[in-house]
Amino acid sequence: MPDQLDLNLLRVFDALLRDGSVTAAAERLHLSIPATSRALGRLRRAMGDPILVRAGRAMAPTPFALRTAPRVRSLLEEAASLVNVDFSVAGLERTFTIRINDGVAATLASAAVEATAAAAPGVTLRFVAEGSESPEALRDGSIDLDIGVGDAPAPDIRTAVLYRERLVGIVRADSPLGRGRRPTPAQLCRHPHVSASRRGLARGPLDEALAALGLQRHVAAVVPTSAVATLLVASSGYVGLVPRRLAEQHGPALGLRWFPIPVELPETDVRLYWHARLDADPAQRWLRDTIRDALR
Repeated sequence: MPDQLDLNLLRVFDALLRDGSVTAAAERLHLSIPATSRALGRLRRAMGDPILVRAGRAMAPTPFALRTAPRVRSLLEEAASLVNVDFSVAGLERTFTIRINDGVAATLASAAVEATAAAAPGVTLRFVAEGSESPEALRDGSIDLDIGVGDAPAPDIRTAVLYRERLVGIVRADSPLGRGRRPTPAQLCRHPHVSASRRGLARGPLDEALAALGLQRHVAAVVPTSAVATLLVASSGYVGLVPRRLAEQHGPALGLRWFPIPVELPETDVRLYWHARLDADPAQRWLRDTIRDALR
């Protein structure tokens, strides 16, 4: 009769996929190497797949294992949420994967890492870049949290506002633009701009507001992220539009000065998203609270 899967075997599967090594998985699970190797054999028989295969000196997961890993991790998290009596933040050992855009990560990541490390030194925060905002990654457990803008995409996705953000202008400290006072829209248009757009767009809400005044700016460069825009402005005479928190926290170190944009631009709510199944998970609830508190 084929081996039956149980939670202990699924924990071994999860550790093997996280570490890509029987030895490392054994250390993570506090098992002997022979016991972990036997568990891998049982997993292979139960799942009908090699799970890990030799790739040079290392082990590589099979396509089946990669597809299955998020579902297994999700099942383990749900099981853990049922037994939370002995939950201890200080003793928590867990990796949380957080999807985030670079403009938010540049100001949020350090505060979140410091706050979590102070309370739970065994926790690792793994930040991954935006690629797709699809909620499927939250559903299948590929990511634990999503941080970005917009409303909840589906009823099973929970959301909470972290803070409200607005765009400001940045220039080098030696630029005459905005020195001592807010520039006029006409003054803003006399300088070349760098546009930050993940989709490669040169136009945005600022261009619409300027067009309503009969004005047009010149976009000299389009870059994919606010962080790249900030670095480009620091080494050029360009004007950039970036989130205010990013300008305040990193502008002085880069020799930049920021100023309010002289036209009305929409503010955005930066939100935290998670799947409904993790509402009651004590570890994730603690992390959500910690991130919110770190930004106050």
